[in-house]
Formats: sequence, C-alpha cells, structure tokens
Amino acid sequence: MTNDRGGTMLGERAGTLGRQKFGVLLRSDPNMLPTNNHDEESYLTNPRHSSASVATSPGTYDTGSASSSPNIMSPWIQGSPYANSPWITPSPFNLFDESTPRNGLIGSLVREEGHIYSLAVSGDLLFTGSDSRNIHVWKNLKEFSGFKCNSGLVKAIVICGERIFTGHQDGKIRVWKVSQKNPSKFKRIGSLPTTKDFFKSSINPKSYVEVRRHRSVVRIRHFDAVSCMSLNEELGLLYTGSWDKTLKVWRIASSNCLESITAHNDAVNAVVAGFDALVFTGSADGTVKVWRRELHGKGTKHFLLQVLLEQENAVTALVVNQSAAVVYCGSSDGLVNYWEREKHLSHGGVLRGHKLAVLCLATAGNVLFSGSADKNICVWRREEESGAHVCLSILTGHTGPVKCLAIEEDQESDEVDQRWIVYSGSLDRSVKVWRVSEQAPDLRQLRAAEQLYASNGYGSRFSSPGSKSNIRRHCQS
Repeated sequence: MTNDRGGTMLGERAGTLGRQKFGVLLRSDPNMLPTNNHDEESYLTNPRHSSASVATSPGTYDTGSASSSPNIMSPWIQGSPYANSPWITPSPFNLFDESTPRNGLIGSLVREEGHIYSLAVSGDLLFTGSDSRNIHVWKNLKEFSGFKCNSGLVKAIVICGERIFTGHQDGKIRVWKVSQKNPSKFKRIGSLPTTKDFFKSSINPKSYVEVRRHRSVVRIRHFDAVSCMSLNEELGLLYTGSWDKTLKVWRIASSNCLESITAHNDAVNAVVAGFDALVFTGSADGTVKVWRRELHGKGTKHFLLQVLLEQENAVTALVVNQSAAVVYCGSSDGLVNYWEREKHLSHGGVLRGHKLAVLCLATAGNVLFSGSADKNICVWRREEESGAHVCLSILTGHTGPVKCLAIEEDQESDEVDQRWIVYSGSLDRSVKVWRVSEQAPDLRQLRAAEQLYASNGYGSRFSSPGSKSNIRRHCQS
C-alpha cells in the first residue's frame, strides 16, 4: 500500500530505528505497589509524535448483535453507504468476491468487574485474569468456571498440563489444578516458592540479597510484581520476570527455584523461552537481552549471551515465532523490532503500525499480532521467501488499551486457508474474539482495489463516508 507521499506500507528492513527519548518510566497497573516507580498509565494515554496514524474505535460489540458482524469490524468496510446498493453486486472491478477470506470480530466477553490483564488458552478453555483478582474460565464464548485468589492483580497466566500458574501484582506465583471429579472446579495446590523452600531459605543468611538500603529479601522469591512468565515444556522449566529486575528459573516437577538472575537495571516487563535453549528478556531499561542455558558444574546455568537492543524507550512485549525463528519486540514508542536466527540474530527491521505503546505481542503460523495502548490490533503477515512483513488489517473495536493476546488454531482451517482464533483482552474490561486468515488480502491490495474502483467512477467500497480512506489511515510506514 502506498501512502500520500508515495511510500509503501511494509515493515521496514534493517536501518535507522528512530527513537524518542524515554520521558517516563513504565508502570503496568492503576493499583500500584507503594514502593514501585513504574507507571504504565503515563504512556497508555500520551501519544508520541509519529508518522503512524490510528483509526477511531467504533465501540463495543457483543455476540449476536448486528454490530458484531465481521464485515463491520473489517478495516476495509465500516458502515459503508453501499451496503444496500446495487454496487455490491459482482462487477468487472470487484477484486474480492464473497469467497475471499476476511478478518473480523466473532464476539465479545464482558464482565463489569475489572480490567483484563492476562489471557491463556488450553484446549477449548479460555482463562482470563483481571485486577479484580479473579481468574475466569470461558468455554464456547460462555462463562464456564472461575477461581479467586486472596490478593494480587493477575498479571500473567501459564498453563502446563493440568496445572495453571498465575503471576500476581503482590509478587506471588500461585499454582492451581483442575479437579479430577469436576472439570469445572479449580483448587489452589501451592505457590512458588513452596512454603517449605521459603522457610528453609529464610533461616539461611546466605539466601538473602539486599534490594535497597536496609532491606534484604530471600533470593528465591520475587519481592515486586510478577509481570511475565514463559514456559519451556520440553525442559520442564518456568521462567518468571518481575519488577524487582530479576529473572527466575523454576523446575516445574519439583517447584524448586533453580536460579535467580538480576537481569536488568529496571523492571523486567517481558520474558519468552525461545529456540536453541535461548531465553529473551525485555525491560523498562530499554534493553532486550539473550540468555543461554549451559552446563555448569553438575547442573545448568543461564549466561548472558547478547544484548539485542539498547534504547531509551521501555521494552514492553516480546514474542518468538518458533517455526520461523524470529524474535519480535514491542516498545513504548509504538514500534515493533525483529531479529532473525538465520542471520545470527541480526536486526531484521521495524514494523510501524501504532501511535502509542505496544503492550502485547502474539504469533502463530506466518502472522504476528501487536496490541497497543492506541486500542488497536495490527495483523502482520511474514512472507516466507523474503522475510518481509505486510500489514493484513487493523482490528478495531476495543475502547481501552489492548493489554494481552492469545491465539488458537481455527477448526475451520485447511491447507489452503490457514485461520486463527485470536483473543484480545483490554482495559475496557472486555475480551474480544476474532477470526483471522493468513490468506486475507493485505492493505496494499485493498488500496489498489480502491484506486481501481475510483478510477472507473465507482467511488470507494473500502472507506467510510465523511472520512479519509480507512486503508490509508490505518497503517503507514
């Protein structure tokens, strides 16, 4: 897609990254610990100067309502005046017929009790965590079950077999298990570290580390919000990152803390277990670091291998595409950087699609999803041959920042049309459910179709009345 100056709407390949100065530090929640200095609200609401632009959210949509139609939510059709006109009948200039895959909204899950901060999918169940301290379980877009902790906003959820790990604002990691007799019942079975390990460490002076003047804490327990978690199922390891600047490594089978690493100079906002036994961490200090698990004595230990990124803007999200071996990083300046293993983790380029901070990333197949404080979700497709990225569409509808994403394969997928079900959680207290096809036309193709219609006197089918082209507005480089 070309913009008004003739530029092409593609993810930039390696080059100048263009950073804004880091004006404010990162915080993740309105309910803050009194000792923490990281405030996410400051960049959730303050735009940066950027050539990217954002569509206005049309509002909230619920399953079964007329406004929940995928066509209404499509970036190329939003309230078109031609909906009931003969212009929508097939014509020589209609490049996309009814069989063309479209990306759009399926429905919404709404509970008026808290902002959504975390999501996880397991089988046919969706788990949602909020600042109400509840974990709700959904099935077939209906509430199925739920369980509640005593304290601590739910910032991260990871599922391993029958166990559910939840990371909380109060620095605790709680462990839950589904009942064998009643699949709708969940019971708390412990925490990380275990009470036994914590007591054992607390009586050993060597187990303490000084975190600030006149204050020491037990090394194996986070003393600030657990902001992120990632699972390496093959090795049976759980990685947790915290605002206390540490990365901790847990053995799932024994619940033991194997390592506690002071990974960054500021809050750890993202951690992801990647390929080749590598672990990636991102921080409010503006860095992305690579850690490698290596043999050390009778066991293993993680060593710093490389610093991928150093910038003044906070790193807010990380994700790894395991099949393509690509690492993506979202920042508070609204940019997504990426690195490729086949190029020895050299910088691959920048994706520009958001005006405000990128708060979450998710990937599946050849597509990448980026959720932002600008209330939108950008859908990017990575071309296998060239490695370039194109913007397929912008998913709009949330009325608050998009805080978390989860993906599962659509049961209607086939070899010709790979489709995904995407769940997005927002600070507007809702979870939206989307269907996305990798074969959907990208914004360049839609712009070409718009120009073809206009040049033949048909006007535009892809823009709303009284506004500039939605295609042009949504995503510019």
